[in-house]
Amino acid sequence: MQTMKTLSVILSVGLFTLTILTVPQVTAQTSPSVAKDSRCFELRTYYAAPGKFEAMNARFRDHTCKLFKKHGMELVGFWIPEDKDKGAENTMVYIVAHKSRAEAKKSWAAFVNDPEWKKARDESEANGKLVDKVESVYLSATDYSPMK
Repeated sequence: MQTMKTLSVILSVGLFTLTILTVPQVTAQTSPSVAKDSRCFELRTYYAAPGKFEAMNARFRDHTCKLFKKHGMELVGFWIPEDKDKGAENTMVYIVAHKSRAEAKKSWAAFVNDPEWKKARDESEANGKLVDKVESVYLSATDYSPMK
């Protein structure tokens, strides 16, 4: 019986430690160079599934951008790398701005649950997924940045 209790404690501590190490942590801004009036910018990089780059771009063009705006995201810009070895054939990078990190979370929750998004996603992926990988980085403007 004591062995079971010990094993249970070890497993609980292990799971707690694993959770702490794998869940992204939000930390306070530590640099004095962060602008106090900065919006929360989000830099996102999408890697298209093989053969699906133009279909992914079409979905953004025809559906996603409109829905981002609907859910309070400001579109800053969208880019494709110029160099082949940097992803010119399958990579799209964009920036959206949010009022705050909390607002970003709310906007994304509303977006992913929007029936119009679900329909556009499902229809555009009828012949396979369009996106292989997404990377996201939240950014704050510096106090000397012209865009805040």
